[in-house]
Amino acid sequence: MFYQPGIIDHNLPHDPFKACVVPRPIGWISTQNKDGQPNLAPYSQFNNLTFDPPYVMFSSNQKVDGTRKDTVVNAEQTRHFVWNLATWDLRNAVNISAEQVPYGVDEFERANVSKEPATLMDIPMVQESPVKFECEYHSTVRLPGNPPMGTVDIVIGRVLAVHIKDEVLTDGLLDVRKTKPLARCGYYQYTVVQETFDMVIPGMSEDVLYGLEGNAKSNQEAEARNVQ
Repeated sequence: MFYQPGIIDHNLPHDPFKACVVPRPIGWISTQNKDGQPNLAPYSQFNNLTFDPPYVMFSSNQKVDGTRKDTVVNAEQTRHFVWNLATWDLRNAVNISAEQVPYGVDEFERANVSKEPATLMDIPMVQESPVKFECEYHSTVRLPGNPPMGTVDIVIGRVLAVHIKDEVLTDGLLDVRKTKPLARCGYYQYTVVQETFDMVIPGMSEDVLYGLEGNAKSNQEAEARNVQ
């Protein structure tokens, strides 16, 4: 089949676009507004951008009334947000926190998860989540789209601190068999990551390999050698 979005209809009962780009990590983002009210919401258009220093992004479509999501407003006002790893064990809480409720409603309480104070900023984290990033707001890229919900805010943040629970480490590696991260598929479908396999690109130089690994220490050592 072939179609052009907005020009030639796909003639399927459901739009296939989001089902093509899968699986997607979930940005379970906690923020706090200027009045100190916490917010927690998942975004399935989320990813890391680079590793030294690390940056992440999440993408938030505006609401059907044309207003922006609470998470975007809070991140811009306070200049901070936290990413919490969404896991199989927390799937129901993630789903509940996705409900659109009035501004200022505490999704931590609605989803029955505990607040844990961040170390560097006044933003609550999900205590039950095994991995958290404390992020400093960097910028928003606003992509225009068709009304009412097509316009999207891409929020970029620099990761200032990382929290990893010791029990999800195995031989110094973050073990997905223990964290069981949730991922978004198409339609109303999700999946859970429980197994992995290694595949190293053959013939690659050391600098390419540490870049693929995201090894900031090796990158800084390479820069020191270049300066010398």
